[in-house]
Amino acid sequence: MDQSRIRNFCIIAHIDHGKSTLADRLLEYTGTVTEREMADQLLDSMDLERERGITIKARSVRISYRAADGETYTLNLIDTPGHVDFTYEVSRALAACEGAILVVDATQGVEAQTIANLYLALEHDLEIIPVINKVDLPSAEPEQIAQQIEEIFGFEAEEAILASAKTGQGTKELLEAIVERIPPPKGTAEAATQALIFDSQYNSYKGVISYLRMFNGRIGVGDQIKMMATGKEFEVTELGIFAPEMTPVESIHSGEVGFLVASIKNVGDTQVGDTITLSNHPATTPLPGYRPAKSMVYCG
Repeated sequence: MDQSRIRNFCIIAHIDHGKSTLADRLLEYTGTVTEREMADQLLDSMDLERERGITIKARSVRISYRAADGETYTLNLIDTPGHVDFTYEVSRALAACEGAILVVDATQGVEAQTIANLYLALEHDLEIIPVINKVDLPSAEPEQIAQQIEEIFGFEAEEAILASAKTGQGTKELLEAIVERIPPPKGTAEAATQALIFDSQYNSYKGVISYLRMFNGRIGVGDQIKMMATGKEFEVTELGIFAPEMTPVESIHSGEVGFLVASIKNVGDTQVGDTITLSNHPATTPLPGYRPAKSMVYCG
């Protein structure tokens, strides 16, 4: 895949500002999913998330988009937790991206959690695309909200895209902005392999499934890999991309986003923020930002 035509991005929004619905429109417009296939808020696949309107687990989906310049781009949308208690997880999801869509409700304006997550995104030097959502509502005040965004964050008011995730207004403009404004990933396929684990899930048959963003090098099925923080080594049994279903591939290369299975039975052996490298040609340093997981007990 031509790395210059990859765009890795996330969506930052306060609860109920329309992040998941906006993601749905991007997937529908590009034909990534059909309306028949579309379960409401595809990225929020946990019942708890739908019930509360927050995203707890990061999810990823690969979107193929033919832009106005005639080129076809691969857009990797990495969903971020929308809850204040998941700051570290948000930071790792952001670290997998080069850009972020900042969604602000046209009726409510900028909220505190939006500010917190945006500053996290700016710390990671992400290109920010402001979107004012729900402009179709009678109580919408897009001009005032655009001015508020300019005053708080310093973006030009006219940079903001006016959108309605409900009606689909602004969807094409947003896709073009993603292609034009967000830079392609850096890194090379020839360098020593470095892949960031930005999320994982446990499967009773396959063990731990690690969600990863390749920064340098490549990983192929059958490769012996090493977790740089824990030192544990495994053999890759399966690789894949999110299209949006988990779709097997033979290898994942620098700039790409996908998942990895390696018969890992212990969740602690593959931690969010850790760097995966190859055992026979390891990277000398891990990717920055890793923090060891803390054991916590949640009650009630």
